[in-house]
Amino acid sequence: MRTTLTLEDDVAAKLKAESKRSGRSLKEIVNEYLRLGFHAKKSDRKRPPFRVHARDMGELRPGLSLDNIGELLEQIEGSTNR
Repeated sequence: MRTTLTLEDDVAAKLKAESKRSGRSLKEIVNEYLRLGFHAKKSDRKRPPFRVHARDMGELRPGLSLDNIGELLEQIEGSTNR
């Protein structure tokens, strides 16, 4: 199928660079990347949503507080954590 497609400058530059690098035609490169995009979109639908499971990590050591994370890191890891 023949069609006209308007590409944004940054996309066109990347496609031309890939064509030059690989020695393949612009048509081949565009079709390959469109297929990859469609495939990635399909596989995204199959993934279950990411879930975080909270775990109780017990009590903090005496003298430590979660009120100031920077201070807590310095107390635990020393001044090299920055």
